[in-house]
Amino acid sequence: MTTTTVDIGEHAREEIPVGGNYLNQGKGIKSWLFTLDHKRIGLMYLISGLTMFFIGGMLAMVIRTQLLVPNGLIFHGSYEAYKHYNQVFTLHGIIMVFMVLVPIPPGALGNFVLPLMIGAKDVAFPRLNLLSYYLYVTGAIMAVVSTLLGAVDTGWTFYTPFSIQTETYVVWMVLGIFLLGFSSILTGLNFIVTIHKLRAPGMKWFRMPVFVWASYATSIIQVAATPVLGVTLLLLVAERVMGVGIFNSALGGDPVLFQDFFWFYSHPAVYIMILPAMGIVGEIITVFSRKPIFGYKFIVMSSLAIALIGFVVWGHHLFVNGQSAEWDAIFSFMTFFVAVPSAVKVFNWLATMYKGAISLTTPMLYALSFIVLFTIGGFTGVILGALATNVVLHDTYFVVAHFHYVMMGGTIIAFIGGLHYWWPKMFGRMYNETLGRITCVMLFIGINLTFFPQFIVGAEGMPRRYATYLPQYQPYMIASTVGAYIQLAAFVLMAGYLIHSLVRGKKAAANPWGASTLDWSMASPPTTGNFQQMPVVTQGPYHYEDMEYDGRLGGFVHVEPVPALAGVGAGH
Repeated sequence: MTTTTVDIGEHAREEIPVGGNYLNQGKGIKSWLFTLDHKRIGLMYLISGLTMFFIGGMLAMVIRTQLLVPNGLIFHGSYEAYKHYNQVFTLHGIIMVFMVLVPIPPGALGNFVLPLMIGAKDVAFPRLNLLSYYLYVTGAIMAVVSTLLGAVDTGWTFYTPFSIQTETYVVWMVLGIFLLGFSSILTGLNFIVTIHKLRAPGMKWFRMPVFVWASYATSIIQVAATPVLGVTLLLLVAERVMGVGIFNSALGGDPVLFQDFFWFYSHPAVYIMILPAMGIVGEIITVFSRKPIFGYKFIVMSSLAIALIGFVVWGHHLFVNGQSAEWDAIFSFMTFFVAVPSAVKVFNWLATMYKGAISLTTPMLYALSFIVLFTIGGFTGVILGALATNVVLHDTYFVVAHFHYVMMGGTIIAFIGGLHYWWPKMFGRMYNETLGRITCVMLFIGINLTFFPQFIVGAEGMPRRYATYLPQYQPYMIASTVGAYIQLAAFVLMAGYLIHSLVRGKKAAANPWGASTLDWSMASPPTTGNFQQMPVVTQGPYHYEDMEYDGRLGGFVHVEPVPALAGVGAGH
């Protein structure tokens, strides 16, 4: 069994200057705008990301309301109306992918938690961390400006040749996303260096929590793949501004080349979105099952395997675009292959829960929801990876349902679970547990009701991106819209009880969940320098036999092991 022991007594290596908790270190707006504290930067990412999520979610509600009736409830009857519909779903996709799903899990939770988990005072490059946040904000503002000037109607993928020909403000939007990509690169670089150089004494590679490993794998993809997107977008700008002829067939270029470049980044980007979610779920399941995670090294290696294999599957997006049969077969096989490490994770999570003392807290319910929803998304991804079925289902609502099960049912659900799990650590307050559970159930029902009917209409041939549809699909579209409104109600309820907890929530103990990782070994919320003394790690990340509930404190406390046994357990 692997365990963690933190010694902050006679073996302490370094005294760390700290003040009060990080929330109270200068309350003015200037102290936040120029902060170098990773926790404050993480919270600024969180607030900005939730703002963008709200905007993207409202656009989704417009789409679902439009599709209540076959001829369209909002946009109908003219070319301009349908163009506006294109602009709405384009902006929804751009916001959700580039401003929420890719940057926020690592930017918010990663920034806040990762240094705490490895015993660091901050990230390796605090100023670079702040710069990455401002690049994110600048890119998001440019996207909003482009929308006000002339909203893009290309879809979030910017496929040529249409993205070259449309009269909307593609250049502004693309340059904004370029800055968002640069922010992602800086965050990934910062995390890699932090993990390599700032681990606490004794924090060996296989003593790191699984969330840290997931962040490490994510950072590798961010640094290696995002520059390809940046170059591709700059080439698109050059094509529009200077007519260089790279993607324009009229000038000897190849529009499909854009798709190769774009998906070489964008399919690994799916794992930028999902790997942090998998790390969050691993942390939650082990804590609320009161068991060390089953197959720790397999979990770790599967994260790295997903990151590496993810670079060689992009061609499954081009099965119907004239790609050779040989390459189709290769990419189809690799698509099946990348599902293996994901399946390893699901098996290990289930094995961790087996015979565990499971507590159905709000974070645990979100982790269980993730397993169900992500499994549906993953299984349907295998269906789309098969050549015979992909040709039939390409560009139908089946693809929409698959993608949203992975992103909404996977990344967003896990992110919300992680937010609830670390909320007491972030703000030092507990939320209403009953309302948390109700909200999770509402989201689970809403997501399934929204997206499962889309598998059916997609299998029957309903194309995606259309503002109208055949009347026989209306019952399924009504169900999808009802599910979307249930999700909206759940998010409103969630916002209400989380905000209420900040004002009137019960004060959180240092370790209310009984977790054994370093992030729960300090006060809630943490002090500015995180640790009063540098921790020394002598064992691995998960153990619960020396955790004891203290009713007076309202949380768990560490019980010192028998001296003769102290430090024993790593690898045993």
